[in-house]
Amino acid sequence: MAERSYRIHVAAELSGVRVELIRAWERRYGVLAPRRTPSGYRVYTDRDVALLRRLKQLTEEGVSISEAATMLPQLREELDTAQPAPEPTPGPGATSLTAWRDEVLAAAAALDQRRVSRVLDEVLASLTPLKAYEQVLVPLLREVGERWHTGAFSVGQEHLVTQEVRARVITLLHAAPDSGRRRVVLACFPDEQHELGVLGAALRMRHAGLSVTLLGQRMPAAEVGRVARELKAELVGLSAVTDHGAQDFEETLARIVAGVPKGTPIWVGGAAARVHQEVCERLGVHLFDSSEDWSRLLGG
Repeated sequence: MAERSYRIHVAAELSGVRVELIRAWERRYGVLAPRRTPSGYRVYTDRDVALLRRLKQLTEEGVSISEAATMLPQLREELDTAQPAPEPTPGPGATSLTAWRDEVLAAAAALDQRRVSRVLDEVLASLTPLKAYEQVLVPLLREVGERWHTGAFSVGQEHLVTQEVRARVITLLHAAPDSGRRRVVLACFPDEQHELGVLGAALRMRHAGLSVTLLGQRMPAAEVGRVARELKAELVGLSAVTDHGAQDFEETLARIVAGVPKGTPIWVGGAAARVHQEVCERLGVHLFDSSEDWSRLLGG
């Protein structure tokens, strides 16, 4: 049976040692030498997690990490002769995921931003970044949007949740790996203020091993092309949520296509892009229509 391995965020959760601290201990004291996947991710074994737990215990008892690092041969021998470690506690199930979303929705209905913030912090502390984003934050935003469209939520209630979610996605982005060799440029249309979609795309791509330059909202068409040329981007991703009509959409997309180096794949997603699928096809731009498109996009 193959040895289990975990990405650094999961190893941090299982060991109780922060991601930043794990990286610092590796860099300064060589406490671990995790292997890397072909995409460049560190992966940790159960033995690595157990060693991190032991180091954490020692530092909490007053032993400096530099001193604890000198004890590594002894600590590894102790782990090798110890009884097998217990199975990791299973992550939150579907019931927990639904409960989190329901609690945020109830808090938003009561305009209780502090409670919304508390629940979302619990989500990020309990799940790996992609699971938090895909299983909680995205379904939550979808439900909030539907409630706003039907009049069940006011603009204030919708914005209250959106701002808290946006802050968490940015936090996840700051902690995400960004050392891949394949360069991607992501931007919103020049008049687009809705950026959560492109933030989520950046998070997904960085965890897939791509190096993402995120330009964000309201990017001039010419600047998107200039940055793509300067960085020799291998892919350009665009977000167009607000629809200003077919002519405006086509003119904007055509300017971006003209500025991006010929042959560079361009993808565009968002509500406005889906409305103008025919324009995308005519200009040779890929339409990101559903989660099923991720395999094509990431596959190059």
